[in-house]
Amino acid sequence: MVVVSRHYVKFGEVMDVNDNAPEIVVSSFSSPIPENVETWNSGRTVGSSFALRPAFKNYYELVTVSTLDREERAQHMVVVTAADAGSPPLTSTHTFSVDISDVNDNAPVFNQTSYTMYVHENNAPALLVGAVKATDADAGPNAKVSYSVVPARGPEEEPCSCVSVNSESGGVFVLRPLDYEQLRQLEVVVSAADAGSPPLSSSVSVRLLVVDENDNAPLVLHPSAQDSSPPSSELVPAGAEAGDLVSKVVAVDADSGQNSWLSYQLLRATEPGLFAVGAQSGEVRLRRPPTERDAAKQKLVVLVRDNGRPPLSAHGSAQRAPRPRLLGRSAAAAEPCCRRGRRLPHHLSDHRLGLCVALFLLSAAAFVACKVCKRKELSSGPVLYGASSVQSYVADGAAAGTLPHALLLRGFLKALLKCMENKEEVTGGNRHGFTKGKSCLASLVASYSISG
Repeated sequence: MVVVSRHYVKFGEVMDVNDNAPEIVVSSFSSPIPENVETWNSGRTVGSSFALRPAFKNYYELVTVSTLDREERAQHMVVVTAADAGSPPLTSTHTFSVDISDVNDNAPVFNQTSYTMYVHENNAPALLVGAVKATDADAGPNAKVSYSVVPARGPEEEPCSCVSVNSESGGVFVLRPLDYEQLRQLEVVVSAADAGSPPLSSSVSVRLLVVDENDNAPLVLHPSAQDSSPPSSELVPAGAEAGDLVSKVVAVDADSGQNSWLSYQLLRATEPGLFAVGAQSGEVRLRRPPTERDAAKQKLVVLVRDNGRPPLSAHGSAQRAPRPRLLGRSAAAAEPCCRRGRRLPHHLSDHRLGLCVALFLLSAAAFVACKVCKRKELSSGPVLYGASSVQSYVADGAAAGTLPHALLLRGFLKALLKCMENKEEVTGGNRHGFTKGKSCLASLVASYSISG
């Protein structure tokens, strides 16, 4: 018996299962990249600035699709994901750190649009008055800023020689003393440049204001206060009343502000209570009417002072006469006595003159009585002399160095009458005694002329 066995061979297909994730291999990578790198305008966007561009089968390039700005973002993290088509799909990722290198694309920027600085006049040389500040958003040498003073109206103009700026710190210095009365302000232009290639720069205006100092004393224009010129002389009417304007002191100050505010003060006066000076106006006015006891010539010294700290002052002097006639020949005659300080009081001089007049009137009366008696004797007796004898009498007296008593008496009477007239002019003719004495003396001179 034969047993036959059968063998069966079965063939089948192996089915793939998605059990392997994609593998990402980086063949080359460049970092950092400059911020001004060229961009590509198509591809698969990876974020907002990068994209994958197909090269050939399963090969891709990572490119930029927008402008990069290092000042906004200095580093980018780019994540690339590879996924297969399995079910479920498997993926793999790779992260790229892309650094952005700086390009000198930013100029220095000042922290102010303009600067205003102040300096007091008469400053010390090389005085620091302020500083400017500029910053550069770039990095490295592109951010290093240096300062300089440039011409304000173009390269053909020389920059200001009295102002300098420190190239590193930006400090502004005034190199020489300034005078407010000559230069009240100046304006310079300061430039800030970086060290990039090519360098970028910007400029700003710096306004320098000179502050006034009280370095000028008041200048008196009227009356003149110069040592070489005599004091100003002015007349005061005899009938002036209290409050009448006599004169005005005019002064100016070259400073400004409160340093030029002037005030006036009566510093010295012959009669302090006779005049008053307006503190703000400088007007010289009478405080009371002039009297006979006031000096004929009044000297005033007015002090003019400014309002600075410390205050500076000047003075002006003037001579004023309450009685106008004294500024002529009488004032010239009275000046030496005033300088020596021996001026007699009015009441003493009046008493002396009155005594002289009384004595002379008595002498004149006695002399007239004697003449009347002699005339009577001559009329009753013979004539002792004629025309020829009178001439010889006068000639003999002249040869002896004397005049006849009649001529001497007549000259003395006229001199005394002239003195009383001058005294009446000085006193204004208000004294009754002098007026009466003068009229009596005038009648004696007239009667003696007739009798002589």
